[in-house]
Amino acid sequence: MITAFLKGDPEMAEGMAAYMKNKFLFAGVKSPERRQQEHTLLIDSKQLTLSALRRQFATLYALPEREYQYAAIDMMQHNVTRLTQDELAWLSDYITVKPWWDSVDAIRGVIGRVVKRHPDWLAEVGSWYKEKPDFWQRRVGIILQLGFKTLTDEAYLSEMMLADLATDEFFIQKAIGWSLRDYSKTNPDWVRQFIADHQSKMSSLAVREGSKYLN
Repeated sequence: MITAFLKGDPEMAEGMAAYMKNKFLFAGVKSPERRQQEHTLLIDSKQLTLSALRRQFATLYALPEREYQYAAIDMMQHNVTRLTQDELAWLSDYITVKPWWDSVDAIRGVIGRVVKRHPDWLAEVGSWYKEKPDFWQRRVGIILQLGFKTLTDEAYLSEMMLADLATDEFFIQKAIGWSLRDYSKTNPDWVRQFIADHQSKMSSLAVREGSKYLN
């Protein structure tokens, strides 16, 4: 089982930690260097059984340096074509482990890619995040369909946004605006109508972000 392997710059680590509001310890490895250093990990992970893949993910995620959480998520991205609903449910538990927007959105990226390949899983997977007390989980539910374009389930998207429309949480309001902005590239009329119907209850942030490509 691979454990610590990243080699970084301590001085750079300080700046990276400050950027993340000093919530996490960093090794000081920028993304391009991390991808080079984790290359062998990603290649070897394709040979792991799914249960071994989970164990490797858990081992890396438990390490204190933030870059190991990124490496663990990159590994799951590298194996996205063989993940099952069981893996997605297991991975969803990590949304609330060492949570911040960087890891939460990256985990969403893995789950979203799998659901896009299996659109019939949307209702089941989406139900895992609806009305959860933790706002990070609800954020994942709202932005789950980013990049789905014409595959976007408008009823699901509307339901998830409406459930949190009045929530006074920056990362929720940002998620609503992000989802609307993303989908406006595919169906601007739908987004325009959603904002018109609910603008009185929406935050200025969500309206501003969601309207970015409408004018």
